[in-house]
Amino acid sequence: MTTKTPEFTSDYLPDGTTSEPTRLARAVAPLCVGHPQQCGILALDESLDAFAARYRLTEMAERTLDIQYYIWEDDMSGRLLFSVLLAAAKRGVHVRLLLDDNNTPGLDDTLRLLDRHPNVEVRLFNPFSFRTLRALGYLTDFARLNRRMHNKSFTVDGVVTVVGGRNVGDAYFGAGEEPLFSDLDVLAIGPVVSKVAEDFERYWHCESVSTLKSVLSLSGQEISEGIVLPDAWLNDDMARRYLSTLESSRFTQHLEQGTLPLIWAKTRLLSDDPSKGKGKLPRHTLLPKRLFDVMGAPTGRIDIISAYFVPTRAGVAQLLQLVRRGVNVAILTNSLAANDVAVVHAGYARWRKKLLRYGVELYELKPTREHERVVHDRGLTGNSGSSLHAKTFSIDGRMVFIGSLNFDPRSTLLNTEMGFVIESERLAALIHRRFTRSQRDAAWQLRLDRWGRINWIDRQQGGETVLKKEPATGIGKRLLVRLASILPVEWLL
Repeated sequence: MTTKTPEFTSDYLPDGTTSEPTRLARAVAPLCVGHPQQCGILALDESLDAFAARYRLTEMAERTLDIQYYIWEDDMSGRLLFSVLLAAAKRGVHVRLLLDDNNTPGLDDTLRLLDRHPNVEVRLFNPFSFRTLRALGYLTDFARLNRRMHNKSFTVDGVVTVVGGRNVGDAYFGAGEEPLFSDLDVLAIGPVVSKVAEDFERYWHCESVSTLKSVLSLSGQEISEGIVLPDAWLNDDMARRYLSTLESSRFTQHLEQGTLPLIWAKTRLLSDDPSKGKGKLPRHTLLPKRLFDVMGAPTGRIDIISAYFVPTRAGVAQLLQLVRRGVNVAILTNSLAANDVAVVHAGYARWRKKLLRYGVELYELKPTREHERVVHDRGLTGNSGSSLHAKTFSIDGRMVFIGSLNFDPRSTLLNTEMGFVIESERLAALIHRRFTRSQRDAAWQLRLDRWGRINWIDRQQGGETVLKKEPATGIGKRLLVRLASILPVEWLL
């Protein structure tokens, strides 16, 4: 009996080329042949594994790396990934790096170094004219600079992509202790990868994106020809965790041997048109409207996991309508203690009692002991590095959205967003189990007492403790939230 050798079609080659398939294409093709019209999905819910997957995929790259992020930190994980990108460029890989300029302070020299290599192109979304005192830009160009690119994708040789909620930085790859559901993204192979590549292309060439040369002066003082880690960092416990993870990772072997635990499912990319960065799109074309058109109305249950949850009056009305139809609505978001942007928490807190009165389940993630080390948001223009950073919706145990979209007005109206809609009962069940564990072990459940006041229920070792005030917060922070809740800034959050 002979085994048919899988054909290498343009589906597994970037830009439809017909040259010799890359190492990744040879690994992916046999897996995809048995699952036509489906995509192989690997949930990257363990943070260090998510870092290792990106690193190892970059090492395997032979032709192209198309990378798009909202935040890329100049820390241990950020420099390690910058260094492996540069190494890929030096062996002939064409690297395109698209970053939102809101979170690039301190990176100008590194970006210059990368862009100087003939195989690397760096571009910036909605760049700031003032490179040092960036806040000055808001005084003269607020309408544009208030709109950011929140998309996150990492596509290698046009055949493998990573999409989800994680930025690049130690806070997002969780080298220390972390909550059970701190973040989530997925690795995908199959037809959806070409859609991500097409989406990257339209962002790369859109009006809101500028070449690095048009934003920064690339002449001047000499810059080191490498991206290095300070010696002190290499003796750090966090460095040891990263390097140990890379040494022990068998990701490459599993991918090439076809033994990754992939979930095969119909997968669709949803992404905002980059014209949203100019404020040029009507509301009905924005991602949230298309997302719920594609996923449909839940009939039994919807789980919402959102780092920032600012439902607004219209969103509350929609949620309560679902409850009246018998749908179980459960929401996991950051507690005030875990959320480092108090004004955003205020946009959620004002609606808690109403949601609870009508039967919506609310859970707030507790802060971690590592919370002091997380990245803080630069103003109101996007996500913080707070305890919970995942953005996931699960409907009726059959369909899942995983991406960059928070349940808030900023994601809906201002920032560009993207993500996958995945039709998979298996993945939905996996996420629901993690959600349930977070409710029990890492979150406070909110309830109303007989007087209509919010209580926070802390479950530990089988018992319950009832807390009467926002847990793990001081009176100053609680007063700030109360004050912020009466300000007319909900549309900014």
